[in-house]
Amino acid sequence: MNRLSTWANNISESPTLVVDSKAKKLKAEGKDVCGFGAGEPDFDTPEFIKEACRQAITDGKTKYIASAGLPELRDAIAQVYMAHKGLKDISASNIIVSPGGKFSCYLGIKAVVSPGDEVIIPAPYWVSYPEMVKLAGGVPVFITATDATDFKVTPEQIESAITPKTKLLILNSPSNPTGTVYSKGELEAIMRVVIKHNLLVMSDEIYSFLVYDGEEAFSPASVSAEAQDHTILVSGFSKAYSMTGWRLGTLTAPADIAKAVMNLQSQTTSNATTFAQYGALAALKNPELASKSLEAMLEVFDRRRIMLWEGLNSIKGVTCRRAKGAFYLFPNISSFGLSSSEFCSRLLESELVAVVPGVAFGSDPNIRFSYAVADSVIEKGLERMARFCSKL
Repeated sequence: MNRLSTWANNISESPTLVVDSKAKKLKAEGKDVCGFGAGEPDFDTPEFIKEACRQAITDGKTKYIASAGLPELRDAIAQVYMAHKGLKDISASNIIVSPGGKFSCYLGIKAVVSPGDEVIIPAPYWVSYPEMVKLAGGVPVFITATDATDFKVTPEQIESAITPKTKLLILNSPSNPTGTVYSKGELEAIMRVVIKHNLLVMSDEIYSFLVYDGEEAFSPASVSAEAQDHTILVSGFSKAYSMTGWRLGTLTAPADIAKAVMNLQSQTTSNATTFAQYGALAALKNPELASKSLEAMLEVFDRRRIMLWEGLNSIKGVTCRRAKGAFYLFPNISSFGLSSSEFCSRLLESELVAVVPGVAFGSDPNIRFSYAVADSVIEKGLERMARFCSKL
């Protein structure tokens, strides 16, 4: 008897967490590992946010609350999204606070995808999107972009992938793993196709405040009122506020979808951690302190981005585009004639440099580096990477 369900048998382990786990295991064994697999800022949560959480615990705010989240927090999110993301006429009723951006993505997919529905996923993609679609009984349909197009798919590619079974398009800008940022004009063109075919979009905007080179991250929901009605906007507090372990994600959607997501959450996790939400509320209610913290983090990330980008492009056989968002670079290593898995495995074994193979993101010619690491790790990692590549 097969003791596991169809869902459990079909799901894959997160490759990024596997790489991070391997690196940590080697470090625990005393090895000098340069780990570039982490998908989280290497900064502590700002003190004023932690203090608000501590105060909430002291004040006894440790009980169940509404499944959709703290009303004051949901209202603050609505105000921020209308002021800074260009959304119109939303309120707390459109917003669900969940235990992590990852779970927000899953709930959004689960709320609208039925068994057999097709979901278009541009590749390179975040590793969890296809697995979430499969968990909902949906069918992932991939369209591919490469270095040559700055890892952006076109409206024509999207339209050519649409069938009568297509229900949802997933967008992620700024992107994990590529750092790609779609312009407002590019999103307008994509949303015309979405609206024409009466599809939905799940827009993962978790990295929207982490942009460089004067770039601005737009939401497809901001294109028009009609576009907003076709968009499920997912974000959270993990990246911009360095709150990964707090597990606080957000989902903003039209009323019918938001209600369905709330019902799903009420039957799975109840509410996200109550006192943690008071920390998130402090982040939104103190914009000057939050901005100061974000600006300091962005300054460091930007320096590391350029250092890693220049270093990778200086290695013979490696090419790397200059990402405009998030904290990842996605260099091309196809000239060495190795699969990304083989390349990464040998790099870790011989030089103790841990990076994630691009095949995990649907792009085997590439590998992913996170620059949410110390400058010294970047310097040492580049030296080891160059030595490794010179021997191939």
